[in-house]
Amino acid sequence: MDILNAYDLTGSYRAAAQLCGCSHHTVKRAVADRAAGLAPAVRRARLIDDFLPHIEGWVQDTNGKIRADKAHEKLVALGYSGTERTTRRAVAEVKAQWRLGNTRVHRPWITEPGLWLQYDFGDGPVVDGRKVVLLVAWLAWCRYRVVIALRDRTAPSVFAGLDRVFRIIGGAPTYVLTDNEKTVTTGHIAGVPVRNRDAVSFSRFYGTTVLTCEPADPATKGGVENAVKLAKADIVPTDTNLLDAYESFADVVAACEQFMIEVNDREHRTTGRRPVEMLAAERPRLHPIPDMPHTAGLGVTRQVPKNTPMIAFEHCQYSVPATLLGQSVWVRHHPGTDEVIVCALDGGGPVEVARHARATRGTPAIDDTHFPGHQPKTPGDYRIRARNAEEETFLAIGAGAGLWLKEAAAVGTERMREKMRHATSLAALHGAPDVDWALGNAAVHGRFATGDLDSILAAKGLDQTRHHASETTSLAQGTKSWNMLGTNTINHGNLTDEEER
Repeated sequence: MDILNAYDLTGSYRAAAQLCGCSHHTVKRAVADRAAGLAPAVRRARLIDDFLPHIEGWVQDTNGKIRADKAHEKLVALGYSGTERTTRRAVAEVKAQWRLGNTRVHRPWITEPGLWLQYDFGDGPVVDGRKVVLLVAWLAWCRYRVVIALRDRTAPSVFAGLDRVFRIIGGAPTYVLTDNEKTVTTGHIAGVPVRNRDAVSFSRFYGTTVLTCEPADPATKGGVENAVKLAKADIVPTDTNLLDAYESFADVVAACEQFMIEVNDREHRTTGRRPVEMLAAERPRLHPIPDMPHTAGLGVTRQVPKNTPMIAFEHCQYSVPATLLGQSVWVRHHPGTDEVIVCALDGGGPVEVARHARATRGTPAIDDTHFPGHQPKTPGDYRIRARNAEEETFLAIGAGAGLWLKEAAAVGTERMREKMRHATSLAALHGAPDVDWALGNAAVHGRFATGDLDSILAAKGLDQTRHHASETTSLAQGTKSWNMLGTNTINHGNLTDEEER
């Protein structure tokens, strides 16, 4: 009767079967019997009905995670003689009933402007053999997303990234929510997180409060979790997005900025507005931040000299970009990688400007990119510069002239200026390319004596003062007249038979 009542209410075999916990074929047969005027069939007892309390207890003890095959093994040990298929159906039914009473019900989170900011981390692309860290922040009310590329997840790098986040959104929120990492939480006592003192100092400096979510519970900050997934899908090269590998860290930073422009300038499907427009409305609710960022965790302060982009740290020297001449920087040692990190300030807050392997005393760590336009000087490698019109005319012959000058000066050649003037005259007579070739060969073979240049030009057939015989201009008797030797030159066609005899 319960089956028939359920069918009358739902009008569906499958819906009535779900309500009664039986097969839809059973419902169809009961409805057909009623239509034929037959008495309702009495449901037969199943073999597994007596073992259902055991299954319910196992499902309750395992929080709905017990496997049907393991439950069947236990039932067989208790004397159950049914098939495993019946056990699987029974376990599925009991699990479905258990989930109805133990499902976590989510209530929509109604946020307020200027109140909540969530941040999390994601694995970025690999640059120079090292994986970049993506710091993703999500402003809850306006759904504004910020992505900052970091080189590591240490506390100074994270705090510098958050400072840049605050400056991008135009202020600091009341609460900042994140995971229970060591940079924020040092441990838990009776379920209460113990804050890291550096994180407390950072939050007080900006007038905000750092909170952490429940351990192993990403649902408490699902907004930023979704933002991390979206950022990784658009920034990290994969087989699906067809992105090329990044050549430098600056390319990753540019990709993050482009991602923020695109994602914040399109309409959000939940709010129906663009996040950049809602941020303008939320910005007055944010707390103003100091002009000088929090630098307590960035390291010790160093002043860059006005003429040399080098700083001293722990009795060693390290280079910094030349654009920081005369400015203050912060230096710290990364114990995990044994590297020295240099940070500076720009319009967006603290930023890492240099990272060196730890140097030793007397051997400075130098990055050539920090010295733009620098030409290394090697002893003996002199830069050729013409100082008068005569030298300029000689060097204008070509690269061979410069090579001849270096090699001739190295061996102490005498009367070099006279020979240079002679080469200039030959260039005007024969052309600069040929004389340049001759000067280069003279330099390679070490021929710097008087007349050597003329000899080299003559070997190439370029000396116009000498006349050489040739096959076309020679006055000698040729052998062409000997070509007819042994041939009959009489024309037989004009003679008679008697004359030929």
